[in-house]
Amino acid sequence: MDNNKKLAQLLFPHIDKTPDYYEELYPERNLPEGARVARFAPSPTGYLHIGGLFSALVDVLTAQTTNGVSFLRIEDTDKKREIDDGVSAIVNGFKYFGVEFTEGVTGFGTEKGAYGPYTQSKRAEIYQTIAKSLVEKGLAYPCFCTADELAELRKEQEQGDALIWGYFGKWAKCRDLTYEQIEKNIAEGKPWVLRLRSGGTGEKKIIFEDVIRGKIEMPENIIDEVLLKSDGIPTYHFAHACDDHFMRTTHVIRGEEWISSVPKHIELFRACGYKLPKFAHTPQVMKIDEETGDKRKLSKRKDPEAAVSYFFEEGFPKESVLEYLLTLLNSNFEDWRRANPKEDISKFPFNLKKMSSSGCLFDLVKLNDVSKNVISVMSAKQVYDNVAEWSKVYDPEFYEIFTADPEFSTAIVNIDRENPKPRKDIAKWSEVKDYVSYFYDALYQADYAMPENIAKEDVAAILAKYAEAFSLADDKDQWFAKIKDMCEPLGFTPNVKEYKKNPEAFKGHVGDISTVIRIALTSRKNTPDLYSIMQLLGEDKIKARLNKAFESLK
Repeated sequence: MDNNKKLAQLLFPHIDKTPDYYEELYPERNLPEGARVARFAPSPTGYLHIGGLFSALVDVLTAQTTNGVSFLRIEDTDKKREIDDGVSAIVNGFKYFGVEFTEGVTGFGTEKGAYGPYTQSKRAEIYQTIAKSLVEKGLAYPCFCTADELAELRKEQEQGDALIWGYFGKWAKCRDLTYEQIEKNIAEGKPWVLRLRSGGTGEKKIIFEDVIRGKIEMPENIIDEVLLKSDGIPTYHFAHACDDHFMRTTHVIRGEEWISSVPKHIELFRACGYKLPKFAHTPQVMKIDEETGDKRKLSKRKDPEAAVSYFFEEGFPKESVLEYLLTLLNSNFEDWRRANPKEDISKFPFNLKKMSSSGCLFDLVKLNDVSKNVISVMSAKQVYDNVAEWSKVYDPEFYEIFTADPEFSTAIVNIDRENPKPRKDIAKWSEVKDYVSYFYDALYQADYAMPENIAKEDVAAILAKYAEAFSLADDKDQWFAKIKDMCEPLGFTPNVKEYKKNPEAFKGHVGDISTVIRIALTSRKNTPDLYSIMQLLGEDKIKARLNKAFESLK
């Protein structure tokens, strides 16, 4: 037995499998030509970030548009950063937005798919099997350097002529230990990590084709990276290479901050004998800093919208958020949406190559505009159901009022809806309470601030005249005709164009009379269709409000 094999057995006496065992356990996927396999692989270190949702959407759409597979893998090898039940926070975030992976983790301790476990802490034997094979090939070795020794090494590099810092070259002190030295250290109980024996010299470049950014050229890796930590748990770099190979990932899609790690990842794939996946590095989600006016990354500390929980607490429909993210993902999405106003977004022909390589600006104003469009084409029942579901959790008082008479509330949100040009007043469910408040006595707060151009006595005359004239039996044309008929006796004109030509000849026009009536009944200058509002308010409430408005003038 040569020394490499002896060393492998010394380091990993408990490992009795070979890489071939896992090659057979996780065979190539039987997918149609061109199908892509993509993964989203977060660490369970907190809530689902909007950037995470952005990235996951890229993975899912990439798989969907190619009849491929997307899977959710939990990378929990860094136990120091992990939080209790961080997995549920991630999974529940995806469930809210309806983002579904083909395979992977589905909840705390649950998963689906034939290429698991999809949680890295449950795959230790796989990593150690591959690590053992690398030692057998002379491509990995144990390092016994202490934290103090590594700190001294770093200090020496900082003060010397090293172009980069790390464990390599003359600073890789354990690289050439003999088998006997290693055996002695282990017998003495010295802790060790396993390092890659890098083949890089610093004289070559690596070139790879990024699906989004095109050709990228970088210096080759020369660092002897840690593969396994002293507790036998792998580093991210080693674990993801093994996982992406055995889960048969074809496209590693991740944030641009990982570009600098590509040389070490390429060396790891090649050292393990794995086929290289395609790399696609997505732009970061940015925002304009209100204080400086400069672009910056969304901050968990500064920006509430960084957490996806912000969107369901505010009541943004999941469809709105996904729709908005798609405008950031592909520049042609908005043109597609205009041509397909009611098509499900899963039908959008997403293309990785049409992603921008520069940072995406997250703009809440634009999100509001997108959301108004999304809500405007929903049915009244969809709106009612969504408002009820949201308010039950986030505004229980409004929930009781809104759901007391579902037919009435559905009719309210149906005003000016389900027609060729629906109103676009609502951007999120938290706005609905104020939007509909004048329909409910428990929420209505009277405010009779009338337009300044209409004298108090004219307001009184309009209200008195209308109280006599209105009838809920009138159809819409009859109702408006009565308002027009009121104009001339009161000194107003029923013709807006006529008023604009000769404003001095009239106190106002028919629109001013309508505004007075609208304010008296709703305390709003702008509302959806007033005729429809009155039909829902009913005769008793109309008379009572007209009377109160009239009394307020005294």
